[in-house]
Amino acid sequence: MRATDETPWLQDSFDGRYSGGRWQSASGTAHVVVDPRTARAVATVRAVSPEEVDDAVAAAVAALPGWSATAWEERAGALASFQRALEARAERIVAAITLELGAPEKIARAIHAGLPVAVTAATIEAAAALAHPEEVGNSLIIREPVGVVAAITPWNYPVHQAVAKIAPAIVAGCTVVHKPSELTPLSARLIAEAVDASDIPAGVYNLVVGAGEVGSHLVRHPDVDMVSFTGSTRVGRDVGAAAGRAVKRVALELGGKSASIVLDDVDDELLRTAVKVTMANCFLNSGQTCTAWTRLLVPAHRLGTVEAAVAEFAVRHRAGETLGPLVSERQRERVLGLLREAVRDGARVLVGGPDAEVPAEGFHVAPTVLADVAPDATIAREEVFGPVLCVIACADEEDAVRIANGTDYGLAGGVWSASREHALAVARRIRAGQIDINGAAFNPRAPFGGVKASGVGRELGAHGIAEFLEPKAVQL
Repeated sequence: MRATDETPWLQDSFDGRYSGGRWQSASGTAHVVVDPRTARAVATVRAVSPEEVDDAVAAAVAALPGWSATAWEERAGALASFQRALEARAERIVAAITLELGAPEKIARAIHAGLPVAVTAATIEAAAALAHPEEVGNSLIIREPVGVVAAITPWNYPVHQAVAKIAPAIVAGCTVVHKPSELTPLSARLIAEAVDASDIPAGVYNLVVGAGEVGSHLVRHPDVDMVSFTGSTRVGRDVGAAAGRAVKRVALELGGKSASIVLDDVDDELLRTAVKVTMANCFLNSGQTCTAWTRLLVPAHRLGTVEAAVAEFAVRHRAGETLGPLVSERQRERVLGLLREAVRDGARVLVGGPDAEVPAEGFHVAPTVLADVAPDATIAREEVFGPVLCVIACADEEDAVRIANGTDYGLAGGVWSASREHALAVARRIRAGQIDINGAAFNPRAPFGGVKASGVGRELGAHGIAEFLEPKAVQL
């Protein structure tokens, strides 16, 4: 990563280790950070060794008694200082995200830099509701921090996903050892810098950069009381099993295959809006979003209107311009492989496709919309994690609900209807952690999480803080 006059804070190489309130040297494997827009190396980060993971956990253990004993108001104040430090580093976060993830600057600024600030503010606000004991009959219900938390976060929203764990854990009185993806360590370093500049005491937050073996060591560490993991369902099953064997608390935010359901009572204008918003949702962050609406379920007799709307709005989504690349060559090849399989199985390409023209440099995939997709096709059931939308025809509303619920996942979804009551009735029938009606806005104060293979537990708001608390009943 080359420093410039605009980005003097960037370094060519650094150690991925911050523990006990200090930057420390790391002795693990060196990981090369690649700019996915160009496929060129931009930095090298030194990962931690198992012994250095142990040191970070020890720092968290040492800080726990003092931090857990502080008043809620003091924790909230420290978290507010972290929020200000994040805001002060907004432009650095934008620069880091564009380098390590390839996100367009507009997306990097609005979501990758902006959303974590909003989530932190919402967490501080929600903490006030949990600050006081609850009385139930002759019992006083006290909420105590669960202890040392291993926060393992992914590369697709590296700052937001980290803050969604770190902020509630810290305000709950826990201490944290954070293991980010080795693909996006530049933004993780900025999180640690923000902590270092805040009023959060030494040892409350600790950073250990590394690949899967670092996360595995952390999950199995006997002094870790809870694991909060965001990533693939495949890895999440392993994390959950390891935590279960040790009888430690675990929260899992995993994959999704979310459906945007258009009911037959919509007029043509709302139908066009549904197509427009669903495409934007699916292609956000180049499709690398766990909640992406990757299936558009529509009444069969209205496919003509849907396909016309797809053609109309496709010009808004262009690889290398409004869409960045995928994070790695491996991810690009996986997505292209799934697309080619879908076409061989009979899917019809409306826009994009595996052979569409994209920038020669980097790991780009054209935003793609497929029609004539069977509900049980691989592309309609597996999480692709790329800019691929499947249009699926439904015989009626019952068919739409059946198809929407017919995958292993249950993370998110959308319902479109001329009637709010009708939409809400259908939303109640969808097995998913969150449903948006007619494109309603994301709410950082509402609980976020999934059912089935999409995970266990909730993040954000008061529900997210509660994940890091143990209730204790004291009878009086």
